[in-house]
Parts: sequence; structure tokens; C-alpha cells
Amino acid sequence: MKLKTHQFGEIEFNEDRIIRFNDGILGFENLKKYLLIKTEDELFYWLNSIDEAEIVFPLFAINALDDSYPQVSGHGVFGIVTLNPDPAKITINLKAPVYIELTKMEGFQKILDTDKYPIDYNLFVEGKD
Repeated sequence: MKLKTHQFGEIEFNEDRIIRFNDGILGFENLKKYLLIKTEDELFYWLNSIDEAEIVFPLFAINALDDSYPQVSGHGVFGIVTLNPDPAKITINLKAPVYIELTKMEGFQKILDTDKYPIDYNLFVEGKD
């Protein structure tokens, strides 16, 4: 199978690389099939819709920020990133993480019922001298 993406050009993939989101992603509930793309030189993962190739979500592994973040057994946990040319304005959604189980190739998004995690957490914080 082939997917023509804006960011990575044409990607050839097998059916077994498709991650299924039975309920979709918030706001994109009709899109159920995605590819998880990670290149060696990229900081982010990219969750690219197969149904609509122009829909892609940049993801960041939340465990790199907070190792006590709510887990689901067997699943990787990611936050959807809002990109910006100014790195100080790049944010990650910690309120509605995306959980992906790579053995079963299934994923889901969950809204956490707590105010502890913000929707727009600054991913890069400027260091203080």
C-alpha cells in the first residue's frame, strides 16, 4: 500500500503497520486508520491518517516529561503537539493523551478527569541563568 504525505512524500507500507483507532481522535472521529511515523532525526512521532493523508498529528512521548503520568498497561502514551515556528510557543496536550498498543496495533484517546494536566503545556522551557 502507498500513502502520499505532505511531510514525508510517498510512503510504502504493509497492512500490518496500520494502527486502528475505533473511536478516532477528538474532532476527527471519522478517521480510524493511521500510520505512526518516526524518523531518526526527528524529535516527534507523526500520526498520519491513512483515510485523509493531509491529516497528521505530531506526537511526543509523555514519559520523557513525566514518568508518573497515567499509564495503560502495554500502551505507549503520547501527547498531541501544537507546533509553532517559535520553540517557546510549542505546546503539548497533556489533558487528552493518545495511547497506542503496538502489538495489537490499536490506539485510543482519553480525556483525563483531573486538572493536574493542562491542554497546552509548554514543551520547551527556556533555561534560567
